[in-house]
Amino acid sequence: MSLVNNQILRLGNATIKSLRQATVKLHTRGPVHQHAAATVQVSNGTLDKLQPSIREYISEKVELCQPESIHICDGSEVENEMLLAKMEGDGMIKRLTKHENCWLAITDSRDVARVEKKTIISTTMKRDTIPQLKDRVECLTGQWMSPNQLEADLAEKFPGCMKGRTMYVIPFSMGPVGSPLSKYGIQLTDSPYVVASMRIMTRMGAHVLERLGEGEYVKCLHSLGQPLPLKTDLDNNWPCNPEKTIIAHIPDQKEICSFGSGYGGNSLLGKKCFALRIASRLAKDEGWLAEHMLILGLTNPEGVKKYVAAAFPSACGKTNLAMLNPTLPGWKAECVGDDIAWMKFDEAGRLRAINPEYGFFGVAPGTSYKTNPNAMDTIQKNTIFTNVGETSDGSFYWEGMEDEIDKDVTIRSYEGVPNWNKDSEYNGKKALSAHANSRFCTPASQCPTMDPAWEDPAGVPIDAIIFGGRRPEGVPLVYEAFNWQHGVFVGASMKSEATAAAEPSGKALLNDPFAMRPFFGYNIGNYLQHWLSFQQRKDYVLPKIFHVNWFRKNPQGRFIWPGFGENSRVLEWIFRRCDNEDIIRESAIGYLPKEGSINIQGMKEEVDMDALFHLPKEFWQREMEEAEAYFEEQINDDLPAGIRTELKTMKERINKM
Repeated sequence: MSLVNNQILRLGNATIKSLRQATVKLHTRGPVHQHAAATVQVSNGTLDKLQPSIREYISEKVELCQPESIHICDGSEVENEMLLAKMEGDGMIKRLTKHENCWLAITDSRDVARVEKKTIISTTMKRDTIPQLKDRVECLTGQWMSPNQLEADLAEKFPGCMKGRTMYVIPFSMGPVGSPLSKYGIQLTDSPYVVASMRIMTRMGAHVLERLGEGEYVKCLHSLGQPLPLKTDLDNNWPCNPEKTIIAHIPDQKEICSFGSGYGGNSLLGKKCFALRIASRLAKDEGWLAEHMLILGLTNPEGVKKYVAAAFPSACGKTNLAMLNPTLPGWKAECVGDDIAWMKFDEAGRLRAINPEYGFFGVAPGTSYKTNPNAMDTIQKNTIFTNVGETSDGSFYWEGMEDEIDKDVTIRSYEGVPNWNKDSEYNGKKALSAHANSRFCTPASQCPTMDPAWEDPAGVPIDAIIFGGRRPEGVPLVYEAFNWQHGVFVGASMKSEATAAAEPSGKALLNDPFAMRPFFGYNIGNYLQHWLSFQQRKDYVLPKIFHVNWFRKNPQGRFIWPGFGENSRVLEWIFRRCDNEDIIRESAIGYLPKEGSINIQGMKEEVDMDALFHLPKEFWQREMEEAEAYFEEQINDDLPAGIRTELKTMKERINKM
């Protein structure tokens, strides 16, 4: 789908016909397209070496967006330093002098998180994107927009949106360059912040263009929506246009269009937009999986290694688990990825996974040397921080770091409160030092526990899949699904407390199937059926499926399980179950650990294991009633028969408790 189909857009004195009819001659250096008043120059790179479809794509978007110049990114250190210097000069970022090549960005206060209500998928058939729901039921697993409506919306927003700015052309690879599991993309953006961040989060630059050759790629167009000269003052020197923000996905054309937001999840289009929404659709069509999962390697004291993939909603401890420091003697944990997994069965029937990303875009608050020392070591250099506090000695700060700064150091909050402390206020409300969804964007290669195989083009073999979320009551520390179909049901019925990674929803507990609720690239019913379909392949070695809950609380509201490094004790049990050790007892909801099978020797605090594994019958009856109501409301007739069967048998087992 072209952005504008056989329409005429009037841009000042220029009349621009359909983009598909554009005949813009691209030169290596020099004029690219003559607007009414300006000539676009190529300030970096050579266009004649690009494959014809990429030149055509750039041509169309130059015609539409009218940038002042074009910069083809090569990914070099020189280029990165130039972009950082430009942003520093524009007041968009500030150097954190205590650290090597670390920077702080403070965004417009209206541009701080993913905007799910403005994130849409456009397909000809609505049911390809979302289930056919009953009248007046709001779909919570995706937003659909008709191609005609999207066309009109984009035609109103994008014309002239890059006037006075540079259009950066970012060639990038999701996954190791050359891997059969990897995919390529071309992002056009007018944001140097996006370029610098994409250099961290993806494999980006000239080597990607060389490898891409004449191959396929996903088209990604992004604009801040603030052409120059500005008509209004900027908040924190952060250009954005939140009133007109839209993040649109066109899976049939492998295309993404994002307008109005400079925030990571909305503007780094290789991340959630490509790696989950577009990729999940590609995965369905091509027979693989694109999932919101960390990938972790575990090695026992005998040197045996297994890999697990784990799905948790954003801000539920994925990064902490991915960078785990085991408390169990002799055990080693190594990180392959902390957020997204692309998984495909190989010729031997083993499920193999890659991390399509190249960096970590982690939630800052709560990260500390106590909770995640590996993350703290990772972010000491070459990192872009967004919406965190700043210390007087040139470092970063957020909630959770109270014991990690000198007493004579003062803090300036992300909202500009000087000499911030926990009692500070801003606009009459309690002030935080860092936004609840503040982030660090840092190279994965700097993590001290990166797995040696994290860039293996073949991926790593997955032995177990783990689901989890923040469940303060009723859900045990760990249990194993009876089989693949039951495991898919467990993933489909996931719930978790709401987090700050997206705009607040007002609900304390959200259904979040597979931790993919905001990221489904197509109808959730078809997604669940895609997962179920793998059990028909007798040549596939299906991983075991588990559910964990680190967040159960006692009646006094305290966490029963200490979490963090102690989670290695649960992973050890999962590891042993992958070898089919007889350490399980059957329950109504799945296999629970036999008493004493979770190693708690040497724990610093006493844990009430009975409370952790107590299954209140009334709670689980209510769980199934709510799951049934959710499936009926949100998936309706598209709910696969296999999930209906699991719900029925689960209810029967629970009623017999």
